[in-house]
Amino acid sequence: MFLAGRRALITGSTSGIGLAIARALKAEGADIVLSGFGEPEAIAALCQELAAAHIPADLTTAAGAEILMAGAGKVDILVNNAGMQHVAPVESFPPEKWDAIIALNLSAAFHTARLAVPQMKAAGWGRIINVASAHSLVASPFKAAYVAAKHGLAGLTKVLSLELAEAGITANCVSPGYVWTPLVENQIPDTMAARGLTREEVMRDVLLAKQPTKKFVTVEEVAAMAVFLCSDAAQNINGANMSIDGGWTAE
Repeated sequence: MFLAGRRALITGSTSGIGLAIARALKAEGADIVLSGFGEPEAIAALCQELAAAHIPADLTTAAGAEILMAGAGKVDILVNNAGMQHVAPVESFPPEKWDAIIALNLSAAFHTARLAVPQMKAAGWGRIINVASAHSLVASPFKAAYVAAKHGLAGLTKVLSLELAEAGITANCVSPGYVWTPLVENQIPDTMAARGLTREEVMRDVLLAKQPTKKFVTVEEVAAMAVFLCSDAAQNINGANMSIDGGWTAE
């Protein structure tokens, strides 16, 4: 329970990777603040399970991030996990989808970090963990906005790590390959349409083609890395991009 007394805010934490991270941090004693959308009954059940607060906020706007951070109070651990995806050729990529993906996957992390840093500095301790992607290191076709946002998130993380290094605060990326989550499942129809493939072909020849293990990463594996980055053993891991991709980006 090495995180007892620490308060952790995880965005996009009502399902998938974010929820797994929330559960893993709770298991180590952290107080949890959830943020995300879903059925009210399901969110209420998660709040009861984790003894957590839940703050809904539209993180595609700076105002939404400010509402979230004001409601969260003092945050020791900030996990920027909220994200969205759209798959389309660049010439037909909807501009509104570009704007939304950049806002949620990249700008939201800037806004939450800028608001969390002053209190972390005052406490002399903090952990900022940005859930990026293998697409923060490499590209894939038809994902212009997502790849751009994740590359930007990796760069933002490096800047934060340099600015905050002497304040007892670390900033790192966790970059999984394909994890079986609603985000991945929901992009299958778009990929089928963009590439003219069946569902099975998308899973075999697109999603897992670049992961040498030919296995999806689990949400628990990503959560375990997040927990480690909060530990004293990781205090000198700063500005890193931790790949969890079965070897995809080793090529």
